Amino acid sequence: MAGDSNRNVRLLCNPKQLNTKGSDPEIHFWLIGSPFFPPLTVASFLRRVHALPSDFPNESHDLRTLIPKGFEVIGALASGDGEADARAPVDAARALRSLLYGEGTERPVIGAVRGSHSGDLRFFVSESGNAASLEAVTSVIEEQHPEKYVWENGCLLHCELPIKLPLYYALKNPTDVEKAYVQATEAVVAKLRDPQAVYMLETSNKTSQDIPPIIIRGLQLDFYTDLSKIKPLSEGEDGFSASSLSCSYFSISSKAGSPVFSAENADTIQVSVLFNSLGSSSASTVPVAEYFPVQEETRLLTVDIKLDVLCYSSRELPLKYAVSSLIIPGLVDQLNVVQKLMLPNLLAQHPRLKSYHFSPPGILHPITVFYELSFGETEMKQVEVRRSLHSRLGLPYDRPLLRISNALDFSKLKKNDIVSLQKGSTLLKNVHTGIPSSGVTGGTVSLVQGSYEYFHYLQDGYNDSGWGCAYRSLQTIISWFRLQNYTSIEVPSHREIQQTLVEIGDKDPSFVGSREWIGAIELSFVLDKLLGVTCKVINVRSGAELPEKCRELALHFETQSTPVMIGGGVLAYTLLGVDYNEASGDCAFLILDPHYTGTEDLKKIVNGGWCGWKKAVDNKGRNFFLHDKFYNLLLPQRPNMV
Repeated sequence: MAGDSNRNVRLLCNPKQLNTKGSDPEIHFWLIGSPFFPPLTVASFLRRVHALPSDFPNESHDLRTLIPKGFEVIGALASGDGEADARAPVDAARALRSLLYGEGTERPVIGAVRGSHSGDLRFFVSESGNAASLEAVTSVIEEQHPEKYVWENGCLLHCELPIKLPLYYALKNPTDVEKAYVQATEAVVAKLRDPQAVYMLETSNKTSQDIPPIIIRGLQLDFYTDLSKIKPLSEGEDGFSASSLSCSYFSISSKAGSPVFSAENADTIQVSVLFNSLGSSSASTVPVAEYFPVQEETRLLTVDIKLDVLCYSSRELPLKYAVSSLIIPGLVDQLNVVQKLMLPNLLAQHPRLKSYHFSPPGILHPITVFYELSFGETEMKQVEVRRSLHSRLGLPYDRPLLRISNALDFSKLKKNDIVSLQKGSTLLKNVHTGIPSSGVTGGTVSLVQGSYEYFHYLQDGYNDSGWGCAYRSLQTIISWFRLQNYTSIEVPSHREIQQTLVEIGDKDPSFVGSREWIGAIELSFVLDKLLGVTCKVINVRSGAELPEKCRELALHFETQSTPVMIGGGVLAYTLLGVDYNEASGDCAFLILDPHYTGTEDLKKIVNGGWCGWKKAVDNKGRNFFLHDKFYNLLLPQRPNMV
């Protein structure tokens, strides 16, 4: 739980990436924190999208479901140099908090200013109870392990609730359907807030079914807004009932062996609303039918809604408060947001709204987004929605990070990130993770970003030993584009690669089924044909010249970050990164070798050097790249899309 207030601002995110230039509004960013963190802890900066001062209602509408319950707006950032300029972001944050949470000045609010010329970032705090005064913050702490900070003592709560709303309206007055929709929504909200409502909580991890579920009912709902003041219940307070257990009851993540801290790997509590178990204190013992007579011709419209709420909680929060102060408000917010989105076109065109949860890179907390899927996610309105979200979250515009295929999937069995399933066989994934350092003194490491699968000789029972290394490198590259959601095509087989080259006229029909080698140029043709991916090709006359290309390769990994194919003579490798000392020229290459013929044994692959750092000349004077062979380097470029 949050501790005592202090005068330190703790940053869990990198403020150096913030851009406050251009024609943005006066308030550039909202500061996001959590009641489960110490006060003045900033988890993320979210750009203000709606520019006009009158657009606060639109901002609150967008942020209400975008930010999961358990995180909240705690301040704002604007251009400026001192305390006088910090007043505007403080007032803006308080106004937005009032719209979002219905509160005034009871929580401290941060006003941040960034110098228009210097770029210096300064923080001021407006304390609760004295909103007129601002206090300068002199100490800013940048957390070194922000993911661990967020997820070591936090967990997720996930609740899906499908609802059918039967709406009756008179044909003479079709606008009555809107009134019926509002009334139906209010009835669902009343059910959710009914003290007799029943909620079941269980772990979503299929490997830990030995943790029995918890049933919670009879909640005394007072809808706490300040979760930081909720303390764990003792046995005397609640008779130590199931609802007094904390979220840590479902904590199953191992803390040993350097766990991966992220939303994807967080402990997740699945919450189910048992509407069938609702009932009054004097429930009927016989069936009851209700009859509603109508005076004119009436039509029935059934609206299908699937609420899908994701919340963040401290492990110490009692389960009863996790339901009453996180899950229920989250469901109510989604109902209201869906209502606002659906009402304008309820009769003309029944919208297909669905919420998805994402954990985009650089954002510590998950986000929730509603997509309208009537015309598919490639329809231009959807593209513009994603582009606006990229702007708000500070995400690049050249890669799809918020497509449906990027969404968190809570139905999948949690598994080690090193394993991926492809065409029925188990492939190793991201095998370079944890590889020891290269040995380059004072070098800068530039690596592939994102995930890939390791393709090598003899996989899938297919004998391509001696000729298929470039095919395997191409398969690894295509797997990278698949896993980054640039494409949904399957990784092609050798024969499918050959057929593609025949179809574009690069090879004769006799090439299909042969064991002929291919090189960087053929790989570029296949990537262009199958994925629409363009490639840059670097030619070197001798392996001795490859170290001279390290600066260019480092730039590639820093900007494009795709795997690179190196082809020379009769050999092909996949390059995953470089370690380069610009002053001394010393460098090393992180090579993924497709010539490996063994089983999917990560330890064997790493210890055998099939994935590891290679110097152009090793400590015994041997050349890794042959001096009497020319080499082509294929650098696939990221498609420019969201």
